[in-house]
Amino acid sequence: MLLSPQAERNWESVCSVLEDVLESQSHRQLFALELGSGTGQHIIRFAQKMPFVIWQPSDIKEDSLESIKAYIAATQAKTVLPPVHLDASDPWEKWAGLNHNSCDVIISINLLQYSSFKTAQGVFSGAGQILKQNGLLITYGVYAVNGIITPSCNEKLDEELRKMNPDWGLPDIDVLRQLVYGNGMRMERIVSHVSRLGGDSTSQQHAFYTCNVSFF
Repeated sequence: MLLSPQAERNWESVCSVLEDVLESQSHRQLFALELGSGTGQHIIRFAQKMPFVIWQPSDIKEDSLESIKAYIAATQAKTVLPPVHLDASDPWEKWAGLNHNSCDVIISINLLQYSSFKTAQGVFSGAGQILKQNGLLITYGVYAVNGIITPSCNEKLDEELRKMNPDWGLPDIDVLRQLVYGNGMRMERIVSHVSRLGGDSTSQQHAFYTCNVSFF
C-alpha cells in the first residue's frame, strides 16, 4: 500500500465538507466517482464516514490502482468498488464504461494542479455528461483567482509545480468557471479554509462545487 502524508493530513477536513454537502441526500444511496484516487487513503475514509455512498475509485497509474485494491482489502470496505483505469483527459465515452447521467457525485482532490489544461477540460466536459441532473462535481485544491495567487506559499507551490511539469500549476477559478458554464453546469459555491503546512506557513485551500443546471 502507498502512503501519502498529505492525504493523512487533509482527509478529515475534506471529508467534513463532503459530509456537509451530501447530508441532505443521506436518506438514499448515492453513486460517487473519484477522479485521480491516488493511494486510496481518501476514498476509504470517505466510505467509513458516509456508508450511504457507493464509491468508484479511479486512477491513471497502475501502482495507484494496486494501492487502492490493497486498502480495500485491508479495511474490508463494502461500499468501495474495485478501482478502474480512467484518464480524465479522454472523452467521457472512454471513462471506464460509465454511462451517461450515471453519477450523483464526482470528486477530484488535488488533481487539477497536477494536470494539464486538457485534463481540466476533460474533467468538466466528462462531468457534464456523466453526472445525473442536479448532480455535483466537487474539486478540492489550491487555486488562483483572476490570475492572482495568494499567499506567498501558494506562489511557491505554483512555481514548483511548473518546474516539475510546464503543463502543471494552480488552476484559475475564473477559467474553470468558463468550463463549468460551457458544459451545462453552474458554480454553486466555494468553501475556503487554511491548511497548516508546518511552522508558520499556511496554504489557502478551496472546495469548488458545480452542479447540473437543469434543475435550477
